[in-house]
Amino acid sequence: MFMRVFQVDTAWSDENLRIGERPEPTAGPGEVRLKMTASALNYRDLLVPRRGYGSRMKALPLIMLCDGVGRIDQVGEGVDSYRVGDRVCPLFFSSWPAGEPSAEHLAHSLGCEIDGTMAEYMVVPASKVAAVPAHLDDVEAATLPTAAVTAWRALVTEGRVKAGDTVLVQGTGGVSLFALQFAKMLGATVICTSSSDEKLTRVRAMGADETINYRTTPEWGRVARDMAGGSGVDHVVEVGGQGTLPQSLRAVRPGGTISMIGVLAGSVMDAPLGMIVTRHVRLQGITVGSGEDFRAMARAIAHHGMRPVVDRVFEFEQLREAMQYLASGRHFGKVCIRH
Repeated sequence: MFMRVFQVDTAWSDENLRIGERPEPTAGPGEVRLKMTASALNYRDLLVPRRGYGSRMKALPLIMLCDGVGRIDQVGEGVDSYRVGDRVCPLFFSSWPAGEPSAEHLAHSLGCEIDGTMAEYMVVPASKVAAVPAHLDDVEAATLPTAAVTAWRALVTEGRVKAGDTVLVQGTGGVSLFALQFAKMLGATVICTSSSDEKLTRVRAMGADETINYRTTPEWGRVARDMAGGSGVDHVVEVGGQGTLPQSLRAVRPGGTISMIGVLAGSVMDAPLGMIVTRHVRLQGITVGSGEDFRAMARAIAHHGMRPVVDRVFEFEQLREAMQYLASGRHFGKVCIRH
């Protein structure tokens, strides 16, 4: 028996991203097999077909995408934590169950060092999947392993954001909207930036307290600082990198935290470093998180009945179109695939 996969097959290029076949896997001892029902895209997926993560990437062929959800349809010998029919997500880092990051923990991520979620079936060790909140549909659940865990790790595990804090969120992509939702869940005041007034109206409807259009207000860092009472914001969710970090440094308070998550506006450090030192700013890199982070986040999502923001859903055969749409920047929230 064979199954469909969407993979980069014969050489590293966008042109070699296509549907293929693999033998249908079977769950062995300690493993579960997932009948995959949905996947979700992240910016990193745009870099994968061009071997954007270098020599650490799995040899071709490589099955695409790091986010997905499935229903368990086979349970291997010795597995007693899950049953047939359970909905679970394979964890982004199969090598990071809990604790602090390390070279070992960051060694194996889906859709990069190991095959990803764009397959009809996945076989995964039972210790490397996590149950999803029951109130979410499959497409919503598929968005959780990467963007949601990243925002959770930034604000909760590392950031320790608390009620009364002010959080600055950049843009309206997946990580940013999860950060907005988690920050409000924690009782924080949230300032959002975007180049679109229409998107800013939408984030206000989601609970954002203040908004700034960074195109019409290029010095938005000072404006955000004033919005936070003059001393600056407590936490910045930084997804731009080179192009936005200088403004983030103007926005953050002395002793505040900048979670460095993305480099959409450039990957070279070009910022006044003295501001980091003299104002005691914590610049914290974030690369998703652990299985422990996922499970804590899932409990909070279930308790609060929170729902991820899904912009658009494509069919399995439309992965290329979905990637093009993500690259356009027109999305508000997550871009997903239905299997």
